[in-house]
Amino acid sequence: MRVEVPGRIMSVRRMGKATFFHISDGRRRLQVYIREDVVGAKRYEQFSLFDIGDMIAVQGALFKTRTGELTVLCDGFTFLAKCLHPLPEKWHGLQDVELRYRRRYLDLIMNPEVMEVFRLRTALVSRIRRFFDERGYIEVETPMMHAIPGGALARPFITHHNALNLDLYLRVAPELYLKRLVVGGLDKVYEINRNFRNEGLDAEHNPEFTMLEFYEAYRDYNDMMDMTEELLVELAVALLGKTELTYGERTISLERPFKRIKFMEAISTHSGLAPEKFGDPAAVIKFAETLAPEKKPLTFGKALDIIFDKHVKPHIIQPTFIINPPKEVSPLAKAAKDDPTEAARFELMIDGMEIANAFSELTDPAEQRLRFEQQAEERKKGDDESHPIDLDYVQALEYGLPPTGGEGIGIDRLVMLFANRKTIREVILFPLLRPRE
Repeated sequence: MRVEVPGRIMSVRRMGKATFFHISDGRRRLQVYIREDVVGAKRYEQFSLFDIGDMIAVQGALFKTRTGELTVLCDGFTFLAKCLHPLPEKWHGLQDVELRYRRRYLDLIMNPEVMEVFRLRTALVSRIRRFFDERGYIEVETPMMHAIPGGALARPFITHHNALNLDLYLRVAPELYLKRLVVGGLDKVYEINRNFRNEGLDAEHNPEFTMLEFYEAYRDYNDMMDMTEELLVELAVALLGKTELTYGERTISLERPFKRIKFMEAISTHSGLAPEKFGDPAAVIKFAETLAPEKKPLTFGKALDIIFDKHVKPHIIQPTFIINPPKEVSPLAKAAKDDPTEAARFELMIDGMEIANAFSELTDPAEQRLRFEQQAEERKKGDDESHPIDLDYVQALEYGLPPTGGEGIGIDRLVMLFANRKTIREVILFPLLRPRE
């Protein structure tokens, strides 16, 4: 059988007038056998000028060597591209982590397992789209630049539109625009796109990241929990063939139902703070300030959030819905039915990492305006994660937002779990890095 195969030369073993070499398409390697008596002395001499890293196309017949390796007996070749830099040494490979991220193209050449991570990522996003499309959702695109940042408590990036002489903000979340669409009658919408938050870099955070957000009318956060379980199980079966995944040294089970535990119950169990202290907001705030002094000034609700991040997250390994956090840190969520100080909201935690955040959406325009005003007051006190009042969104609510469940899922963190990668930089092709000095 004759073939013509392009690829990059990855290894060469010369034996006088014959040479074995391997070419790669990035995923697989194919052995090629070239002989002077087959291609001619001139062409064989031309081939001797090629280096590891060069790209060629080989023509010839397929056969198997005595060891059973599929090989092309080359009777012709075409030069495609020259590699002007030596590839990393064969046995040690490309191991410098920062160099891998800065030169991702070289990382993909030398480390086939890295390419498989990003193929998995593509397959995961494709499966997510299929999941929502099959349930009657419409995929939409909403603005990436906002006149008023909103949809999440986060610091925005600021840019400027010259023609309008207008400061704009890269979006921290698409939430408010997606809910405007539900007001307009699109009862099931989702978007997979980038968010931008002006925050630090660590294993779980990159300032530019990918989110799935979806909203469905006439549903609440309990329905969102059920749908989240369905989605993760479907992804696991489709991509891994089972409902378990390995993450680090742990086995994570995605068998339904996931555990559900109240926010305050989780804090009481894991924080080390005596239960009676929770009746003293000043004591809670003081304790939180020792954990995150850079976060001042703090409110009671934000202090609880910090305590949760520092003392509770590390203990939650198997998929767990943390439900009903303080309403104060959930300005877009309805109050819980059984306690008006709590929000009808959940966060899905897996191995200490937040994967999803959802709630029963606040539909009362007067209440929403009041909460926006409270945020604006916090902003005046120095809280740069709070935002100005979005009166246009309040006006949209005045036209009637039906009872709605909404959720955001971090795609990058989801890929980290499914690809068994412990840092977000391993699942983003070009993560943000500090400039070289």
